Amino acid sequence: MALDGPNAEDKTFSDQGITFVINSQLYEQVKPINIDYVNSPMGSGFQIASNLNAASSGCSAGSCGGGGCGC
Repeated sequence: MALDGPNAEDKTFSDQGITFVINSQLYEQVKPINIDYVNSPMGSGFQIASNLNAASSGCSAGSCGGGGCGC
């Protein structure tokens, strides 16, 4: 993963003062995206809280280390 500025292929949106940038093609594959900030004994940071498309691919919201599915 690399950080860079948005380009023509990206979808940009803001929520609660935070601007998110995602590749438009990827966004169409994974939407809806729910991003949450979590604090846990394992650390804190942003994670994908749920992805309704993951259920159809055999992953559940709590599998693969939490939140999103990286199976």
